[in-house]
Amino acid sequence: MVEQHVSASAVLCARKQHKSKPIQLPENIQKLFSLPQDDSFFLERNLQQQNYSLVAGCDEVGRGPLAGPVVAATVILPDSCDHTLFLDSKKLSPKKRESLFDHLQELPASIGIGVVSHKTIDTINILQASLLAMKRSVIQLQKSSLMPDFLLVDGKFHIPMKINQQAIIRGESRSASIAAASIIAKVTRDAIMVKLHERYPQYNFIKNKGYPTKEHRQAIAIYGICPQHRLTFRGVKEFV
Repeated sequence: MVEQHVSASAVLCARKQHKSKPIQLPENIQKLFSLPQDDSFFLERNLQQQNYSLVAGCDEVGRGPLAGPVVAATVILPDSCDHTLFLDSKKLSPKKRESLFDHLQELPASIGIGVVSHKTIDTINILQASLLAMKRSVIQLQKSSLMPDFLLVDGKFHIPMKINQQAIIRGESRSASIAAASIIAKVTRDAIMVKLHERYPQYNFIKNKGYPTKEHRQAIAIYGICPQHRLTFRGVKEFV
């Protein structure tokens, strides 16, 4: 995916958006997130009962790698699907993730994907780039199908958008929608890294997906960095 150069004004805008406050949720909605639960569709179902008809989960993948983009996905699951299938992508084998990725397409779930390049990561930092990827995934979902009226966001930061939302730490274990988003984001990013491996096989991106494994760090020491490395990251910037 080709991304335009990020201007200084865009960087300032991203920082201002990150500092913006999320929409204040009603007290009865806030209480939902403190209730114990063993049902991964509890939040979605109860939010729907509070007239939030389109509840989406949002997650990102790729904050830690030394190379490649950060990728986010936003997913609205059909009420009728088996929500128990969707678990945190990190707990699934690659084969199982790919199977569930295909299953989500077939349901069909409503899906948006956002990609932010390594260059933008270096320009605005990885946190803001992750939030930007999430925002882009929501916007793509809006353009392709539906605009969610409530977002369940993995992590502790809200997306800089005027949409009702709740950030949830370890959200993949609490929300099937977030787990589904993590699967879409992970499979999408892995496919990007496989393509990058074809161009830069010396780093073995097909295996490490850009993460700072011992093998990857040794390859950087031997071959230097490639155009897809994140220049501001420790383990890369020492070789610039």
